[in-house]
Amino acid sequence: MARLKVMIVPVTPFEQNCSIVWDTDTMKGAVVDPGGDVPRIQGALAELKVVPEKILITHGHIDHVGGAAELAELLGVPIEGPHEADVPLLANLPSQGARFGLAGVRAMTPDRWLVEGDTVTVGGLTFDVLHVPGHAPGHVVFVHHPSEFALVGDTVFQGSVGRTDLPGGDHDLLIKGIKEKILPLGDAFTVLPGHGPATTIERERLSNPFLR
Repeated sequence: MARLKVMIVPVTPFEQNCSIVWDTDTMKGAVVDPGGDVPRIQGALAELKVVPEKILITHGHIDHVGGAAELAELLGVPIEGPHEADVPLLANLPSQGARFGLAGVRAMTPDRWLVEGDTVTVGGLTFDVLHVPGHAPGHVVFVHHPSEFALVGDTVFQGSVGRTDLPGGDHDLLIKGIKEKILPLGDAFTVLPGHGPATTIERERLSNPFLR
């Protein structure tokens, strides 16, 4: 069975957890949520000797997707995700960048939109796709069942959940999605959020005040 490895590459002033995920058998991998600092991401790929096959996007906020168009062009790889409900966010990436003082951010349209029930492959690894809106309308989560591991973007954090005061945000919808789609993955799952440390579903189920 192909083995999953993950390395976090913190990017942007938002300290977003861009991550490189790869299959140790083939050394083929994907970059998840390249929000910026593209040279740093390229350096990490070279250091790891990972061959990038694609870019995966959880949602259309600038700290997760600001460097995606540039990186895809440099690497010659496709972009998969998020869900098509994030079209307005992706179209407005340059204005998002201007608002936060980030220059050179380009609008982006992925090569493949994702929906609930899709799968994405990385080398010999297969991730299931969940659509969990609320933080962003098109937010998706990538789940690797054999490793009991999920890339959850800005849905659930250690002790918190994603903010919902941004355009398209819906707190009740986010909590419903976490409770109905993420928590049922099982207590043994490790989840990597878009910011801060990794956590487990058991920890969040038992102690996250937003999920009581």
